Amino acid sequence: MNPFLSRWVEEIAQLTCPEKIHWCDGSEGEKSALLQQALASGGMEELSQTLLPGCYLRRTPEHDTARTEQLTFICTGKKEDAGPTNNWMAPREAYEKLSLIFDHSMAERTLYVIPFLMGPLGSPYSRIGVQLTDSIYVALNMRIMTRMGQVALEALGNSNNFTRCLHGKADLEMHHRFICHFPEDNTVWSVGSAYGGNALLGKKSLSLRIGSWMGQKEGWLAEHMMIAGIEDPEGNITYVAGAFPSQCGKTNLAMLVPPPSMKGWKVHTIGDDIAWLHPGPDGRLWAINPEAGFFGVAPGTSQKTNPNAMAMIQKNTIYTNVLKTPEGTVWWEGVGTPPPEQGIDWRGRHWTPAQGEHAAHPNARFTVPAAQCPSISKEWQNPQGVPVSAILFGGRRAGLQPLVYETSGWNAGVYAGATMSSETTAAAMGQTGVVRRDPMAMLPFCGYHMGQYFSHWIRTGAQLQNPPKIFHVNWFRKDSKGNFLWPGFGENLRVLQWIVERARGEAGARASVLGYIPEHLNLDGLRLSQNAFGELFNIDIQEWREELEYRKRFLETFGNVLPEEIWKEQALLQENISKTPIGADAYVHPAN
Repeated sequence: MNPFLSRWVEEIAQLTCPEKIHWCDGSEGEKSALLQQALASGGMEELSQTLLPGCYLRRTPEHDTARTEQLTFICTGKKEDAGPTNNWMAPREAYEKLSLIFDHSMAERTLYVIPFLMGPLGSPYSRIGVQLTDSIYVALNMRIMTRMGQVALEALGNSNNFTRCLHGKADLEMHHRFICHFPEDNTVWSVGSAYGGNALLGKKSLSLRIGSWMGQKEGWLAEHMMIAGIEDPEGNITYVAGAFPSQCGKTNLAMLVPPPSMKGWKVHTIGDDIAWLHPGPDGRLWAINPEAGFFGVAPGTSQKTNPNAMAMIQKNTIYTNVLKTPEGTVWWEGVGTPPPEQGIDWRGRHWTPAQGEHAAHPNARFTVPAAQCPSISKEWQNPQGVPVSAILFGGRRAGLQPLVYETSGWNAGVYAGATMSSETTAAAMGQTGVVRRDPMAMLPFCGYHMGQYFSHWIRTGAQLQNPPKIFHVNWFRKDSKGNFLWPGFGENLRVLQWIVERARGEAGARASVLGYIPEHLNLDGLRLSQNAFGELFNIDIQEWREELEYRKRFLETFGNVLPEEIWKEQALLQENISKTPIGADAYVHPAN
């Protein structure tokens, strides 16, 4: 036994007073036993083992269905290290406050000890965590989402270098809910929630909040990004990573199915949510996906939007807060099939379509092993990772941003990521159409001051002899009637083709005030009017003048910590926009 781990488990057991302690080994026998216990206790329900073999359903309390960002804290010795975009709490205060909630909170419960490995086995980029929890649901999900059990213990050996993750349900009440990160202690404490984003501590907590702090200290990047390999008809594979805010199709892009007209093209999934990026000895940026599973949003997932996801969740999947049909299957809004005549909704109530209420919660989830994805790459567990040739930033904007442009260099790309924005959707935020700034899609997940985070990006680029090209995409441009101009989904591969060819130095481009715009896109087999194509790349100078004022005010929130390189890129764009007359062709000026 690792003496550091044994001592810590003993300390937490003395605080939480569990009835018993179970050390998870990750075996199939353990999985079966835990499932039977969960079914017996009523914590989970079995779905039809004929129609959905190995699949189970979980319902959470109505007030525990999503990340609780207002109760999520970065606990550093100095408040300024957390920065203006994070909630901060002094470490001593946080430990004392949460210790009172954890005190005797696991009486008559089991404490599960979950050693887990983030990243491929044998990778120098992988990290080890141990989560202590009183939730059998968490234990079963961590088994899917991480490399859990004996494999992690063996990788840890006698080292003290592991992230200490403590989670407890307590009474699941909001006034006892806190998700606290102690980056200086390599520790996470979460209490009062059983929702995955708050309770699966290898997910956003270790992979991003603690991971980003580690990356800054150690010289790598922990990012909220998908990773995929794009294979052309000649068999050449180019790897791309992409950051997109909620509801912008990140998972769909990672598992994209090429349209019929693009024969010979393939997309290979490495990951859909987290990327750890390391400068390699060859001067390129290399990426691993630290996760072993997918924790996806169910509503909106369908055969049209993501056929690979639909295929992979037909077995060995834990569903959370979806509708259960009388046949023992599941249904949710946007699945692409008519609703059943009746069922049991996400609240556990009898449901019919006539009620006019959501059958599944808008944030209903599925947890599924990555190995089940039909498009999973042969390289997804490569210990060295994959070389990234292009980075994509994107958001949901009805106007403003063109379909795609390439930034003029690494620093311009960092600026594009730092000023990313997206319009909220009803499902995600309640009020639609509100522009929310979300730098690199990391606003809720960066574990330290975002001004320092931007500086770390700038420094990382300076280390790379062959950095990835950086692009901005917007699949959600609309016309004057509110209709989407671009078909999206599988057709996005047409844009990826141009991106891949630009990364190889093959495709042509025109200079614009923003960056480089395609001279040509592969539109073979796609019905798209010339007018629609023009609108997709229209750059409204008046709108951009207003946008730059919004960006200026946003960047000012980071104070003197914001790197000068970001202000320089803002000034260059401001100059290009200001000297372009309203209504003029925005392509006439060269890129910065």
